[in-house]
Amino acid sequence: MGKVIWIGLFFWGIILVQPLVGQELPKVEIDPEDLMERLFPIPEEDVDYEQIYEVLLQLYLNPINLNKADHETLQAIYILSPSLIDSFLRYRNELGSLISLYELQAVPGFDLETINRLIPFVTLEDGEKRGNSFWERLREEEQTYFIFRYRRTWEERKGFSPPDTSSTGRISSRYLGDPNDLYLRFRSQHSRDFSLGFTLDKDAGEQFTWDYQTRRYGFNFFSFHFQRYQVGKWKTLAIGDYQASFGQGLVYGAGYALGKGAETVPTVRRSSVGILPYTAALESGFFRGAAATYKHQKWEFTALVSTAPRDGRAAILEEGLENDRLTISSFNQSGLHRTASEIATKNQFRERAIGSAIQYAANSRLTLGSTYLFTSFNQPWIPVWKTYNQFEFQGKSNQVGSIYFNYNWKNFLFFGESAYSKSGGNGTILGFVSSLSSQVDFSFLWRNYDRNFHSFYGNAFSENTRANNERGVYLGLELRPLKKWKLNGYYDFFRFPWLKYRLYNPSFGYEWLGRLTFQPSKTLLAYIQFREEEKERNLPDLNTPQTTYESSLIRKRNGLFNLDYRINRSVFLRSRIWWSKVAIGESQGHGIMLAQDLRIDQDRWKITARYALFDTDNYDARIYAFENHVLWTFSIPFFSGQGQRYYLVGEYDLSKKIRIYFRWAKTTYTDRETISSGLQEIQGNQQTETTFLLRYFLNR
Repeated sequence: MGKVIWIGLFFWGIILVQPLVGQELPKVEIDPEDLMERLFPIPEEDVDYEQIYEVLLQLYLNPINLNKADHETLQAIYILSPSLIDSFLRYRNELGSLISLYELQAVPGFDLETINRLIPFVTLEDGEKRGNSFWERLREEEQTYFIFRYRRTWEERKGFSPPDTSSTGRISSRYLGDPNDLYLRFRSQHSRDFSLGFTLDKDAGEQFTWDYQTRRYGFNFFSFHFQRYQVGKWKTLAIGDYQASFGQGLVYGAGYALGKGAETVPTVRRSSVGILPYTAALESGFFRGAAATYKHQKWEFTALVSTAPRDGRAAILEEGLENDRLTISSFNQSGLHRTASEIATKNQFRERAIGSAIQYAANSRLTLGSTYLFTSFNQPWIPVWKTYNQFEFQGKSNQVGSIYFNYNWKNFLFFGESAYSKSGGNGTILGFVSSLSSQVDFSFLWRNYDRNFHSFYGNAFSENTRANNERGVYLGLELRPLKKWKLNGYYDFFRFPWLKYRLYNPSFGYEWLGRLTFQPSKTLLAYIQFREEEKERNLPDLNTPQTTYESSLIRKRNGLFNLDYRINRSVFLRSRIWWSKVAIGESQGHGIMLAQDLRIDQDRWKITARYALFDTDNYDARIYAFENHVLWTFSIPFFSGQGQRYYLVGEYDLSKKIRIYFRWAKTTYTDRETISSGLQEIQGNQQTETTFLLRYFLNR
């Protein structure tokens, strides 16, 4: 680890010898990826964040018309505090529509930093009403494009090697397809007017085949959507794949939840953004059918219907002379169909859903709403019995409904939602976001989710992956004591009244985070972040013939020091140090990671590079690091063990119609001769990945 530290000090030496304050530079538009990193929850588990990234990206790719936006719409972009939103709405009501975005400088409370963060995501253009017919607008839309992406890991994984025969004579399983990952997307969209597109995806190891019996038709996954906005009194009309977000996400969560991250105040509250097109490549968590929202004066009525195949494993409940009675023992949410066993789970069951949402805007300050969702399966869902899952959903159908509210009073925005499921379980959220002064923002959230509360499409604020078996209180704070300084922090206390996965007793825990940011100029930004979490987990007793469990406290601490420096309009440097410490009972593990980023921007091309070193004692001390990727591809890998990581990302405009992206990344370990395990195992200490992406605009 000493070598790592010395190289890290060398990095800092390079940065600190540069002049700390450069000359005044023209405003640089915000990179959406930087914004995503600020909004994203602190990663802990090995989950795929693509769906969260995709939904957030779509929100920011559709600029908001400031002359028509209401409080709910402005809050959904997580940039303005309640007091700034109130200030803007008062200014617009008194003086009328804005003529220019420069007019934002006259809004009380708006400083240049806030305006610069806001401008990339707003517009004064009325995209809802254009002179041409819809078909003419569709044919002429500039944002009409194809995307093709190719990814591959070049070292051979065990799943792609020839099968061998075990001592029992059985042939071991292998992936049936090739190691190429293929992705194709078509999209045509205009903000607040329409969105049309489809997505095709084949993961590494999946066959590119046409097989009706196993429901594979070339690409393994196909998704399609078509949405219109503001068609008469119809606010939204949707066909194909879509998501929904209403209230605080207890019934309709739209597949993403921000929760606990570096942005500690506004992200605790969810926005009722309504029906959204589904454009990700994940094969679960979306509706497939039709949905519509009708607006009449202060009322909005939404109805949806969906029927979609779902992956899962079947178990025989009862054998019959003609047909066996099957049950769903588990769902396969990975979307992977690489082996015969995984293919056997594809589209085994069908899920049907009928739902609604009603929202009433009593005035500019009070909004009331109600939601309902009925979900049924063609086979009963009976999970394999475990000690901790006695209160999980069982049966063929579920119903869940809720009521929610938002109330804006002075500098306080109160919100809440309470839902009941068919089982009688309740989930409730209450909270507020407040600007206590021009320098202080504060948020509070209380939640209570019963152990038998079941909501398949909910994604509310929680410590667990789902909103059940949890009670907690969250406090968030943002201080701006001086112009160049900012302090963000949160504290979250949570309790699990019943058993849970990897924990066979009721328990409690806490988590807190603090981030101090210093930005003396537009060219320099530095921050230091510290986070601590403590909760219980089972520890297996390996000294007894039959494994028993006792729990032990696990305390995780991690920190991050970041320094951004823009040398000029073309060259940007970022240096980072991550560190972690994990204590499980009497044992401890430590980790450190040093990274240096370089970005060069020119008119037609951009290059981003990183070199990093990491050293962790064990898997529990692993470090997650956000990485740049090609367009609309997201990456937060974790690093465990000892080694180095480097990547290079390039973008180039071949013409007005064609832009290409390329990424090369490599990880070299110094503490092992094999990487990963099972069919993902690689013989050797290196892993190399490449990604190629081409984006083609039809109407430019």
